[in-house]
Amino acid sequence: MHKTSKKLYLIIKAIIDFVMAVILLIILGIPMLLIALMIRLDSRGPVIYRQLRVGVNEKPFTIYKFRTMKIDAPVLPTEEIQKLEIDPYTKLGPILRKGSFDELPQFFNVIKGEMSFVGPRPALPTQTDVNDLRKQCDVEWLKPGITGWAQINGRDDISVETKVRLDAEYAKKVSFLFDFIIVIRTFTTIFTAKGNK
Repeated sequence: MHKTSKKLYLIIKAIIDFVMAVILLIILGIPMLLIALMIRLDSRGPVIYRQLRVGVNEKPFTIYKFRTMKIDAPVLPTEEIQKLEIDPYTKLGPILRKGSFDELPQFFNVIKGEMSFVGPRPALPTQTDVNDLRKQCDVEWLKPGITGWAQINGRDDISVETKVRLDAEYAKKVSFLFDFIIVIRTFTTIFTAKGNK
């Protein structure tokens, strides 16, 4: 995409993102409050989980999610937790994760201009392999997205190299039509729980 076209695209996309996030928060406000109430009644601890992620042009920001794990759950890889034969999730946690409902609070990240509805998956600062590859592939100018081209093509089931290759492919083909296709395919991915861990 040409530099001028890229700049115009980002401005228009930011406006669309903001408007859509506000509309969806109005529509989903009550369901989100009910989810928050169920989390609060189910286990002690905060309703919202906050975590530092890498944003556009490598600027760090705090991402918001509904908390799906118990506050005393061990910070270990999933396979290690399974070996310990303990359940780290709240009662509602697996349901929220399977349907990606835990990511609804990210609408506030979109309103704040830190995220977009469509873009590369926001990486952790410790994921230096992902962040370095994205910089090499000229992807860091894109805002991280709630969904994206890599997310609907495997998400956690694909290698780091493949994820960044798909991010780079999205950066080259980026358009409002491509974004629309990704959003539509996201719903199919959620319903089939493909690559969602």
